[in-house]
Amino acid sequence: MKALVWNAAEKMDWEDRERPIPLVNEVLVRVEVVGICGSEIEGYLGHNSLRIPPLIMGHEFCGIVEQVGNEENKGLIGKKIVVNPLLSCGNCASCWKGMPQLCKSRRIIGIHKPGAFAEWTNVPVETAVVVPEAMSSFRAALAEPLACSLRATRRAMERHTFANVVVFGAGGIGLLCAKIAALLGASKVMIVDTNEERLKMSRSVGIEETANAREDNLEERTKQVFGSKGIDVVIDAAGFQSTRDTAMKLINPGGTFMNIGLGIDETVLPINHLTRSEIEILGSFCYTREDFQDAVDLLTTGKITEEGWTEIRPLAEGDQAFADLVAGKVTKGKILLTSQLSVDSLH
Repeated sequence: MKALVWNAAEKMDWEDRERPIPLVNEVLVRVEVVGICGSEIEGYLGHNSLRIPPLIMGHEFCGIVEQVGNEENKGLIGKKIVVNPLLSCGNCASCWKGMPQLCKSRRIIGIHKPGAFAEWTNVPVETAVVVPEAMSSFRAALAEPLACSLRATRRAMERHTFANVVVFGAGGIGLLCAKIAALLGASKVMIVDTNEERLKMSRSVGIEETANAREDNLEERTKQVFGSKGIDVVIDAAGFQSTRDTAMKLINPGGTFMNIGLGIDETVLPINHLTRSEIEILGSFCYTREDFQDAVDLLTTGKITEEGWTEIRPLAEGDQAFADLVAGKVTKGKILLTSQLSVDSLH
């Protein structure tokens, strides 16, 4: 089979690999569509210590089950599935509390084992979530990033009825957080980015209020949009000192600051201001099984779609896709990759 293999910082190669054979309690998936995650860009650049080359990345995907490792699972053959790539032990304190994303020994397909930047991949049978055959594979491949965004957004908005929400970052996660905020009853949602083309794209898919962090005075722009009620929730899908600084200036006393972007680690924050203003700071990583299933349901009902903000490219040209993302040449929120094998089957 062909696979897109990350071999070194900023180096991905289109290689021949052995087609995997599923072991007991595994299924072989013919990958139809796989998305590029922002965390994989950090991996591509060599900034992520969890990803060690050579590695077949790819954890946001949809495909068809073609083979199973044991007879008990043969009912899955031919089914269209998405994959919950988060693997947990099931026995630690976090798992017992229903928080597998915080498992001490968690692993992720595409990081700790080969992922879906390939024509085929093996996954544990328990990670397979069957989706309707009629659902677009491009839409289904959004299940994993949507689950991340759903968990972060509903936790951020939990204490705030009819919240005014600002989202930093018009990439895939930021756009999905903004869309979810609207679905959860936000009064107004604004998305902030530095790429004017991405902001234009955001408006085209229903996020009416936008701001350019390089060109606009954000304090004045947010007062214009939100008025005296101000901003109850800030969701940072970028994760840099500048976005965290700005959030502290914009958010109401008693508001919630949700961090989902992992841009940098160490950050200076005005702790006395946060304390005196009782601003809640939250972080969100991955999702629970419930979050993942809720995300699949939103896609199945068409409440979230891929239309207008995704771009389709060949998996064989994945190295160029990553280079374009790093160079800021991508104006859509998400790149979805397909192999020629997938293109043939989708048509």
